[in-house]
Amino acid sequence: MTERDRILIVEDDEETRELLRDYLLKNGYACRTLADGSQLRAELSREQVDMVILDLMLPGEDGLTLCRNLRADPATANLPVIMLTARAEETDRIVGLEMGADDYVPKPFNPRELLARIKSVLRRARAAPMVGKEVVARRIGFAGWVLDIPTRQLKSPDDVVVPLSRKEYNLLRIFLSHAGEVLDRDRIMELYAGRESSPFERGIDVQIGRLRKRLQEESKDPVIIRTVRGHGYMMSAKVDMLP
Repeated sequence: MTERDRILIVEDDEETRELLRDYLLKNGYACRTLADGSQLRAELSREQVDMVILDLMLPGEDGLTLCRNLRADPATANLPVIMLTARAEETDRIVGLEMGADDYVPKPFNPRELLARIKSVLRRARAAPMVGKEVVARRIGFAGWVLDIPTRQLKSPDDVVVPLSRKEYNLLRIFLSHAGEVLDRDRIMELYAGRESSPFERGIDVQIGRLRKRLQEESKDPVIIRTVRGHGYMMSAKVDMLP
C-alpha cells in the first residue's frame, strides 16, 4: 500500500462501527463512517473512496438495496464492496453476491480475516484491468456482439449497448481470452481472483448465469458460453480481434 486506501464503513451498530474504524486506522487505512445508508450517495459524491464496507441490516434502505444502487450507477459500478451481516445462510450470501458485493463476511468476524479480505478485494479490483491482458485488440467481436475495451461497452448484434458490471466485464474478458478452452471453476477463480475456488464458488456460477442473461442466452441451451458437463464452461463462439 503506497498511500492510505480510503474505506467508507456503513454500519448502524456504533460499537462495531467504531471498533472496525479503529482497527483499520491502526492498519494504515483512512476511514469514514456512516450510521445508515441515507447519506451514502452524498458522501460518495463529495469524496472518492477505494472501498465500501456495507452492513446488510441497516435502518431505511438495507445493504442489498444500497449495493444494487451502487452497481447501477456508472460512477460507482466498479467500487469494491464488502458486505457484513449477522445472517450466514448460504442463500443470503448468494443474494449478496448477486447484488454485486465483491465479498461477504458473516458476523461475528475475526478482524484479521476481514483485513485479509479487504486486501484481497482491493488487489483484485486493481488487477482487474489486467484480466485477459493477452487480448490486445481495442474491440473484440464474437457471435455478432462487440466488446469495446477502452469504454468497456458491450454492443448487441442489434447495436444496442448492454451494461456490464465490473464482474461481468472481467468474466467476459476471461472467456474471450480463452475461447475454445474448457475452464473449470478452479481455473476461472484463478484467472478471476488469483486463487482457487472457495466456499463461495457457487458465486461463479451465479456470475456466469448473469453474464449469459446479458448475452441474451437461453438458460437451458446457451450457445455462446456453453456448459461442458462435468468439466466447466467454454466460450464456443468464434472470437475476432477488431481494429
